[in-house]
Amino acid sequence: MTRFYAGDAAVALIAHGMIDKTLPKAQWTHAAHFATALWLLRDRPLATVAADMPGLIRAYNVAAGGENTDTAGYHHTITLASLGAAAELLGRYGADHPLHAIVDDLMASPLGRPGWLLDYWSKGRLFSVEARRGWVEPDLRAFPYAVG
Repeated sequence: MTRFYAGDAAVALIAHGMIDKTLPKAQWTHAAHFATALWLLRDRPLATVAADMPGLIRAYNVAAGGENTDTAGYHHTITLASLGAAAELLGRYGADHPLHAIVDDLMASPLGRPGWLLDYWSKGRLFSVEARRGWVEPDLRAFPYAVG
């Protein structure tokens, strides 16, 4: 199994870097998105993280030289779906289970595939302006995770 982070301190560095807007853009990977989500969800309820994450991601995107438009940057449906999936997976582990090991398990699961959401949404629906701006229900099959 691929090991994405050497320990929980490395996961915390990724999350703090994103929150503080100091994480280099090249390090804002698929694994880093989930590592940050899991780190936030470890001590906060899903609803709180789901409410806070849009502002955090938008601010990080701008600080990293990006923008938040109808075609780039923050994507609400992807964010909420990913948080719901991460929260469900996190709930399978005890509070003392190493977070870096949970990241590794998540990335080894179907969630680790960059296109995993296309199992639930058609590409056109998922990448629509409507889905970027707000939550859009999947059109291929029911989404199995709570979304905040």
